Amino acid sequence: MKKTIAAVLAIIFALGMVGCAANGNGQGTAETAGNPLDVLNKVWDSYTDDEKFPAAGGDMSEANMKDDAPGNVALDDADTVAYLTSFPADMVDKLDAAASLMHMMNANTFTCGAFRLKDAADAAAVCAAIHDGLNSKQWMCGFPDKMVIAKVSGCIVSVYGAEDLVNTFRDKLTAAYENAEIVYDEAIAF
Repeated sequence: MKKTIAAVLAIIFALGMVGCAANGNGQGTAETAGNPLDVLNKVWDSYTDDEKFPAAGGDMSEANMKDDAPGNVALDDADTVAYLTSFPADMVDKLDAAASLMHMMNANTFTCGAFRLKDAADAAAVCAAIHDGLNSKQWMCGFPDKMVIAKVSGCIVSVYGAEDLVNTFRDKLTAAYENAEIVYDEAIAF
């Protein structure tokens, strides 16, 4: 009798776990979404020394600024987030974490941002806003060739700059994350 009860309880427990796992409804939450800095680090760490370029990441704070690596971007100043990553300033309140990596010589050569949304249901609108913002931006100090915007591990990743650098990043991202979904991969309109 004890074995039967134990077996029934084990089956109920297992079914309960399967039910909980299946109840995600595709929306995602901050608890289940990836960390933007981890996403960028995983991609950057997959570069060979010959593929890497002079880069820095994060914001201007001592805690977040990184040489030769991605860094976190604080969300307390929307204009700074927009300046560092070209993320729309009016949508920064939709984020709960961000990270960046950019070329040290010229941000238009390579700029990458990774963003975790508070509500994954906002992903399509945010991707479209990043896309439209990059296409309508008034560029100074050179013109980036192309952009890639992707959804991966519960984050949105945007990258723009020189075509070869953007393509390398895109290829490294999709190799590092099988679930990466490229939303936009196109030349930037001028």
